[in-house]
Amino acid sequence: MKSRTKARSVALQVLYEIDLTGHPIGTVFQTRLDTEPLDKSTADFSWQIIAGVVPLMAKLDAFIAQHAPEWPMDQVAIIDRNILRIAVWEFAVSETTPVKVAINEAIELAKLFGSDSTPRFVNGVLGSLANRQAEIKKALGLTTL
Repeated sequence: MKSRTKARSVALQVLYEIDLTGHPIGTVFQTRLDTEPLDKSTADFSWQIIAGVVPLMAKLDAFIAQHAPEWPMDQVAIIDRNILRIAVWEFAVSETTPVKVAINEAIELAKLFGSDSTPRFVNGVLGSLANRQAEIKKALGLTTL
């Protein structure tokens, strides 16, 4: 597994636990690193995702829900919800990952961790969000340059 893919995988696992249990992010991340050691750059990227997504969870969910109206966010599987959050954060908030790469990585995570229908669901939702970075930033209350 490539290092950035591994970082996303660890971030997803941490976000899943936080979403499910409400445990403190630092504790969950450190426990994950103790279980699955990462090199510094991979751990740093994983932390960037986690620290970027957590404070925006509710806002990300509200925006994602607008583009998946047949699936209320409280009914979307926790793993699916976090895959979507990571991808949207990567291409619209951090803007460090090209949209197509973020979508492809999200689909790979969906194949690894989701149900049989997760990759198609993730692809559909992210496909509808692909060209809306400025709109997403505005909806999240972030400024665009």
